[in-house]
Amino acid sequence: MRWFRRKNKVSRGPKTVTLRARYDAAQHTTEYARYWQHADGLSAQAAMTPEVRRTLRNRARYEVANNSYAFGIVETLADYLIGTGPRLQLRLPDTVQCNRVELQFEQWAEAVRLTDKLKTMRRSYAMDGEAFAMLTTNPALETTVKLDFQLIEADRVETPIQLMGDERINDGIEYDAYGNPAFYYVLKDHPGDMGGVSQDYLRVPASAMVHWYKHLRPGQRRGICELTPALNLFAQLRRYALAVLAAAETAAEFAMVLFTKTPPGGEAAECEPMDKVELERRMATVLPEGWELSQVRPEQPTTAYRDFVKQTLCEICRCLCMPFGIAFGNFEGYNYASGRLDNQGFFKKIKNEQADLSIAVLNPVLKAWLWEAALIEGFLPQAVRTVRSVPHEWFFDGVEHVDPVKEANAQRIRLDSNTTTLAAEFARQGRDWETELHQRAKEKQLLTQLGLMDETLTPTVLVEEDDDEE
Repeated sequence: MRWFRRKNKVSRGPKTVTLRARYDAAQHTTEYARYWQHADGLSAQAAMTPEVRRTLRNRARYEVANNSYAFGIVETLADYLIGTGPRLQLRLPDTVQCNRVELQFEQWAEAVRLTDKLKTMRRSYAMDGEAFAMLTTNPALETTVKLDFQLIEADRVETPIQLMGDERINDGIEYDAYGNPAFYYVLKDHPGDMGGVSQDYLRVPASAMVHWYKHLRPGQRRGICELTPALNLFAQLRRYALAVLAAAETAAEFAMVLFTKTPPGGEAAECEPMDKVELERRMATVLPEGWELSQVRPEQPTTAYRDFVKQTLCEICRCLCMPFGIAFGNFEGYNYASGRLDNQGFFKKIKNEQADLSIAVLNPVLKAWLWEAALIEGFLPQAVRTVRSVPHEWFFDGVEHVDPVKEANAQRIRLDSNTTTLAAEFARQGRDWETELHQRAKEKQLLTQLGLMDETLTPTVLVEEDDDEE
């Protein structure tokens, strides 16, 4: 720091001013303190205790069972994610052997109803926040591989009473020294079963258990209900609908009302207050002197009722990254461009969830199936049995385009400009490019043999101008 003397006074250079920026949301005013009074610094495990998770999933199940919007949203998520089911494609040089293994896995998947169980897991993922499945042996299966895919409800995965206090076990999961799940404790009886419930349990190795949930915070070990931010909104929506209905019914129950403008003690005829009179259809009558006949004006539902429902649904479906049109089941007010744009984010979410489903659920299932199949002599090709990790890919249903002509034009341009491949284009539709090309080659060969190849016309791709107003 430079010092200098002026008029017998010692002073410093330019004065340093410290600026202190602040955040309004961090202020401790009375208003803010009251609003944020429930904010806490709990860890993921402390915030997502078994009691909290149990309360949330019970309320979510109740809401889905009694609210048609909630039920439809959960069903839509399962249908969009799973569709008709995932399809396996092996990435090995021998295409014939790959097709053979893929067919065997497809037959096994149909026997254990894999697609239906995956949809149930997605519903549990939304309501319970997590989904469990146990890989077991089922001799009753009609397939060569006896591996079974048994769903387990989240209520059954908890620490048995006799093992409370064991530091290695946390919320029904036993961890090794490195923090990896080693065993899962599954109660033989559901805690919600009628009658006596025992504390007998199964100690299932982690390799035989599939646990699928969304990781929201570091240190989180169990899932939280996906509908948690929307549960109160669902309840408000039903309460408002019931209140509007009750008000409309009350107004409709009064057919007619007699009233008089004459003051008390006037010349109007005497009538008993709240007296009831039965009316006949198409009758003519004379009213008491000084009295007039009127109907109760129905005030409900108002024009704001529909706006309230739409706005509430917008808030509900936002936490699920679902567009309003899909959640509401009605694209009224959309045009072609806004409909496509509104759904793009949702389809990206579905793709991300399909990738997560492949890693967390489908890959462990395939690994277990290959392990069981390898123990059966002659069942798998030698090329598959000797490979430590079989390269593969999962295909899901593609998204149908609103305008097939425009999509065909775009696809043709991408292929002609070498900015895409047949594999990518078929994968966009959820199909295997090798299977489709082999099938197309068979069709062309048969057309040639039957002499129909020359009669087959090549379809002309129409080029249409994009119209934002359509």
